[in-house]
Amino acid sequence: MNMWFLGTGAGRPSKYRNVTAMALQLPEPHSSWLLFDAGEATQHQLMRTPLKLNKLEFVFITHLHGDHLYGLPGLLSSRSFDGGVTPVRLYGPVGIKAFIETVFSISATQLDYELIIHEITGNEALIFEDDRFKVEVGQLEHRVVSYGYRITEKDQPGRLLVHKLKELGIEAGPLYGKLKQGESVTSPSGTIVHTADVTGPAHIGRVITVLGDTKPCDNALRLAVNADLLVHEATFAAGMEEKAHEFGHSTTAEAAATASKAKAKRLVMTHFSGRYSNEDLSQLEREAAQYFETATAAVDLLHIEVKRALNE
Repeated sequence: MNMWFLGTGAGRPSKYRNVTAMALQLPEPHSSWLLFDAGEATQHQLMRTPLKLNKLEFVFITHLHGDHLYGLPGLLSSRSFDGGVTPVRLYGPVGIKAFIETVFSISATQLDYELIIHEITGNEALIFEDDRFKVEVGQLEHRVVSYGYRITEKDQPGRLLVHKLKELGIEAGPLYGKLKQGESVTSPSGTIVHTADVTGPAHIGRVITVLGDTKPCDNALRLAVNADLLVHEATFAAGMEEKAHEFGHSTTAEAAATASKAKAKRLVMTHFSGRYSNEDLSQLEREAAQYFETATAAVDLLHIEVKRALNE
């Protein structure tokens, strides 16, 4: 599972960074990916990664400010040209459907795949679940309706321990399949073999939390609890809390405090004001480290592997 930071700037592009977008690549065998926000030129940034548009499966828009949205129509259109034929699910605040349909209608854009649009209402918590992961949402505190998303990967059973199976006289075949499904089987010698007896440690599902623009709030903390990766905006440096809150944003110190209170394993800060150059990012990291040691200030095209823990 890999996270790509396609754009890390706030408001408008700068010579240091593009506007906000992030991509979460799911593990094999699916290798599909999820997009969080799509500021202008997001598809240009994608060309600098291994990600393919025809593998895009989900889009989650945090809010309808242009620096998180203006790249979406072109990206969805280009997916048809890249051989995308499978459905895409698009989630976002009320208004996202009218935005997409208006742009496509005026520009006579037609897609070669089904676009399923789901507008989030204030009383929702769980917005998607399948056998791979679930997605929860919470409303944050910004100048417009803004959401944070929590993606929880489902736990996976450990691998079959082939050497133990051979010791029990069980060869590869139908019995392997039953054990993988959690069923008990009978060995050739008549011994009852339970799945737990012949599997390694379970793979604990990872949790990734991506927050839209927000000042510190309870829902940001709730969505971030025990996250393996927390992506939090840090538009302003520590000490600029008054200005940050005026515009519905957070500082580096506040992002780090949320990560610390939530007991997140890793914090990556993004959505930096254009006043900060890439040379300033080390100072922003030092500010955050006073509250949360493993804080990273993202740069465009930063790639992070979200590692899986073992239940041992």
